[in-house]
Amino acid sequence: MATLYAKLGVSQDATWEEIKRAYRKAAMKWHPDRNVGQEEAARAAFQEIRDAYAILSDEGQRKVYDAVYAQEMRRWDALQKRQQEVEAARARKAKAEAEAKYSQMVGVAMRYADEGHNRDVLFGVLLGRECDADMAQRIADSVWALQQARQAAHTGESADHADADVASSSEASDHETPSPTQPSTAKQDKPVHDARAAGLFDSLWQGFFGVRS
Repeated sequence: MATLYAKLGVSQDATWEEIKRAYRKAAMKWHPDRNVGQEEAARAAFQEIRDAYAILSDEGQRKVYDAVYAQEMRRWDALQKRQQEVEAARARKAKAEAEAKYSQMVGVAMRYADEGHNRDVLFGVLLGRECDADMAQRIADSVWALQQARQAAHTGESADHADADVASSSEASDHETPSPTQPSTAKQDKPVHDARAAGLFDSLWQGFFGVRS
């Protein structure tokens, strides 16, 4: 809402002379006789200008107006602040609910993936849980990729164990005993493989979901 000062085109700290000049200028511009064809709009604007000048040209009325205006501005600022706080709280709540929903859907997808279901089943299950289609697709793709990586790592670990068993059998047949200061090759390789697999799982999980498993 425009202030009386704005209606006359002056600042709030304008002098009486500045207000008087602004009034004369605005009155000439909006006088109905100077706005042929737009008399109604001009008459309304002209009346607003006269009312503004009547208050601002009187020292006592101007002080009262300034005081009331300042009070209203403080009230308006306080109202705006409360509204912003309410909106911020609503946004935080919505974010928390969205994160909780996301975590819940990831857990559901992981459970079905562990049971051996494929990516399409994961996607369908998430849709059945009223999960947004875009989110369901992202979660299904990520969980399925993670599950595939876990299976690949497990297959590699099984192969390492098989190689270790073959090496152990060969050593036994040759009656060779590892030196106390020289651990067997199988025992050296396993910690390295376990650390590599754990690092892979950790990296994938954080990359997909932003959290540690």
